[in-house]
Amino acid sequence: MTSLDQALADLAALDDPKMRAANEKRGDDHGINLSQMRALAKKIKTDHDLARELWATGETAPRLLSMLICKVKDFSADELDAMVRETEVPKVNDWFVNYLAKKSPHAEELRLRWFEDADPTVSAAAWSLTSVRVAKTPDGLDLEYLLDIIARDMRDAPTRLQWAMNETLAQIGIFHPDLRERALAIGEKLQVLADYPTAPGCTSPFAPIWIAEIVRRREG
Repeated sequence: MTSLDQALADLAALDDPKMRAANEKRGDDHGINLSQMRALAKKIKTDHDLARELWATGETAPRLLSMLICKVKDFSADELDAMVRETEVPKVNDWFVNYLAKKSPHAEELRLRWFEDADPTVSAAAWSLTSVRVAKTPDGLDLEYLLDIIARDMRDAPTRLQWAMNETLAQIGIFHPDLRERALAIGEKLQVLADYPTAPGCTSPFAPIWIAEIVRRREG
């Protein structure tokens, strides 16, 4: 068993000042190569008690390691609710949403709890969970209502929430042909992420381009 002190010492040994400086430009206050962090997690193996201790430090690197060694199903809905409210750091938020929230047995309960939360970080997590349902288990979702909200709020939403809403818009357009025309029209009208720089070979996050490209791949 790895102790908290040992895990923190191992993380400290991996810290690279140059990587920290690069990460800080993106709002991530850690200096660890994530491949090395994954290797450390593999060495420690699953240890939910240690994961809780690492998260409780409040520091970014320990929290990232925490999410790699925890047992997702052992977190209660209330615990996850408290945790999401502490995920301002971009990488912590990204991993929390994708590694914990989306894989939790409480995902739908949390999606509903978070959807209209006043904290945009929390609301964004709900929209990310909604995107999964739109693509995989849409029964019971009011997709027209979701499009209404997106059309009304996405343009002026805070960045993280805007990205999550935009993903839901794209997923509706991709997976629901009967609503594709409306999804495309909303994207064209709002122009959210229309000018986002996209590397060669990558798909633009601008919803009309995103929808058209994925539909082409799926139906081509």
